[in-house]
Amino acid sequence: MTLALLKETHPHEGRVALAPTHLTSLTRLGLTLRVESGAGLKAGFSDAAYAAAGAHVAASAHEAVKGARIVIRIRPPRVSGAEEEISWLPEGCALITHLSPGSDPGLEEALWERTILPLALERVPRTTRAQRMDVLSSQATVAGYAAVLRAASLLPRFFPMLTTAAGTLPPAKVLVLGAGVAGLQAIATARRLGAAVSGYDVREAAREQIRSLGAQALEESVHAETEGGYARSLSSDEQDRQLSFLASHVKEMDVVITTAQIPGRAAPRLITGDMVESMRPGSVILDLAAETGGNCSVSRPGETILHNEVQVDAPLGLPSSQAEHASLMFGRNVLALLEHIFQGTEAGEPRLDLEDEILGAMAVTRPSPQTKTSQDEEVSNG
Repeated sequence: MTLALLKETHPHEGRVALAPTHLTSLTRLGLTLRVESGAGLKAGFSDAAYAAAGAHVAASAHEAVKGARIVIRIRPPRVSGAEEEISWLPEGCALITHLSPGSDPGLEEALWERTILPLALERVPRTTRAQRMDVLSSQATVAGYAAVLRAASLLPRFFPMLTTAAGTLPPAKVLVLGAGVAGLQAIATARRLGAAVSGYDVREAAREQIRSLGAQALEESVHAETEGGYARSLSSDEQDRQLSFLASHVKEMDVVITTAQIPGRAAPRLITGDMVESMRPGSVILDLAAETGGNCSVSRPGETILHNEVQVDAPLGLPSSQAEHASLMFGRNVLALLEHIFQGTEAGEPRLDLEDEILGAMAVTRPSPQTKTSQDEEVSNG
């Protein structure tokens, strides 16, 4: 059975969904991979490397998808404009991709009209069984690491304390907001670079993880943790107390890295314009939530701006800055998903059982009017 691997067309995307090293495992599953020419070049993987690993290199995306039962890519296909891509996907195929980041309006409807089954990678359930397939966690690790390197390059001061013949220079003070996967990786990386690191999260369990990395966990009275270990939405009063608390700490920092995001919703605002203006000239705010609106009120997605002499950086597609390793990690997640789909099947036939707890959670199926009404009521009721 043939899988198609496509080249990414998004301007901020340099990763590829599968690397040549993953081909051996695909062959064991009885699968053939057809790769669009140039798909891996930005990540350091040549067409020759894919061919040597056993893939067929297709001259174009149209050729790559011809007869494919499953199409794999990182970003979703475009549905409109001069670069419209969805019309040449095979009808009835399964599409493994992200659907929410940067998706076009009408994407899901266009997929359903072509009877394409979308398996949304951002909807992989957070369970032990599905952990190996969790692209959000693997790519958040890359983003947290890259964010610290980027902030260090922008800051006009050293991260570590240095004692030299010219005197002693104190370490940079770094605050990381949000202690999920990206935040914890940012804390660990900033610590390795020698900074004095603090972390903040509304969940007590996350505060324990901050301390385990040797950083200071900022304590406040707001606790917002659900039974499943996730952060809940804050009340208006809690939000006001949170912002007041953060303001007292942000002004002392050389670098603030914000990582707070809520899947499927706009990122929460944690840094106000007044907080930015309270920081020392030359300080850096690195907003990792830029693709979902940003945690900082003055951030401009995709830009680095100077606001009252403070650098506010809101990068897009940050995992692509480490494209090779990000692609290897992403590909391992996709490979684990493919193994789940094909393991134990005959002659490489996919097992796309939507009753399966993983595939059922990932599948974006057309809702019935009754389901849609129920979902709308749930959103409107908070």
